[in-house]
Amino acid sequence: MAANKVLKAQAREGVGKGAARELRRQGRVPAVIYGDKKPPVTVSVAFKDALKSIYSGGFKSHVLDLDVDGTVHKVIPRDYQLDVVMDQPVHIDFLRVSGSSKIHVEVHVNFINEEKSPGLKRGGTLNVVRHTIELIAPANAIPEEITVDLSGTEIGDSLHISAVTLPKNVTAAITDRDFTIATLVAPSGLKSADAAGGAEEAEDTTESEEE
Repeated sequence: MAANKVLKAQAREGVGKGAARELRRQGRVPAVIYGDKKPPVTVSVAFKDALKSIYSGGFKSHVLDLDVDGTVHKVIPRDYQLDVVMDQPVHIDFLRVSGSSKIHVEVHVNFINEEKSPGLKRGGTLNVVRHTIELIAPANAIPEEITVDLSGTEIGDSLHISAVTLPKNVTAAITDRDFTIATLVAPSGLKSADAAGGAEEAEDTTESEEE
């Protein structure tokens, strides 16, 4: 397993809106570390580092080593706020985790073997219902992605979570239904042809009945 990414942070004493505004003027983003039955710790992260981490993808599904003035906290980002005008980070929440922790995360879905799908070869379109899947996973074994195999799929097929092999000790967060991840739909031309065929068949039936 790859080593956790390291994100540098500094402890901060001031709290409240005034202190937060001052931090932002200094090019830093206020943040807090909480959880694991320990007191919260207020910190700040360099704006450029926060921006890079958030927009590099998977920010809320990767455990980080948050280095606070030399003390490393193993955390996962739980939430962040963006300025509504500038779309830039203004606050981050980090949750402490341990190797035994199980956490709720969203993981990207990767579709493979499109070339082995008869339905796609016939011109069908993959309609992705869920680009990410909510999972319950060990903090030290969060999958990078979930793989969905399209081999053998035909137009009209639906791909459900029950058809996906999840990693060991990883489960879907939604358990009350076998939810759909994607469907294989007919191309518009084929839909039009089928509709026209149905109309002609109905017309023939009507004429036969009238005769």
